[in-house]
Amino acid sequence: MKKTVGIFIFDNAEVLDFAGPFEVFSVTSELNNFELFDVFTVAKTKEAISAVNGLSVNPKYDFNDCPKVDILILAGGDGTNQAIQDQEIIDWIAKTDQETEITMSICSGSRFLAKIGALNNNPYCTHHLVYGDMKKLVPSGKPVTDKRYVQSNSKTYTSGGISAGIDLSFHIVEKIHGKKTVEKTAKYMEYIINEA
Repeated sequence: MKKTVGIFIFDNAEVLDFAGPFEVFSVTSELNNFELFDVFTVAKTKEAISAVNGLSVNPKYDFNDCPKVDILILAGGDGTNQAIQDQEIIDWIAKTDQETEITMSICSGSRFLAKIGALNNNPYCTHHLVYGDMKKLVPSGKPVTDKRYVQSNSKTYTSGGISAGIDLSFHIVEKIHGKKTVEKTAKYMEYIINEA
């Protein structure tokens, strides 16, 4: 059964936070007759977002026409500071999270999970410069500073900064489709996977 992978993006999102997981899930599907994942970006509106350092990205869907999301990926970046102040964004993430099989944050995308209460009393990873801020956002959370990613609750995963999102993405692919599928994708991408 093909799973939908929705990657939430916003102004000043970190490029590799969304492009890395996009590559892992989409290439995995490509190498398997496009049967495993349908990967797409989603933003509050369909207007182009300006990612960190000015990369312009056109979201495929907005909050109004986004299909059901099986795996939700929350990118990080400096823009999370502004995005978590937008109640419409937080409400959409909270609502979508209720219907996902897996929700995962990359880097400072952990701020979104803190805002919806998913990290209360749970372990989490984030960018090394964001742990201080996260202690304010989720005082009961348990920071895990020596791992690249961690499972935070039954369906929620968080990763460290930027490139760690690629490793978490491979971990999720392996969880769903096994080690051989992951090895095939990593070989094609010429990527050496880092364990948690």
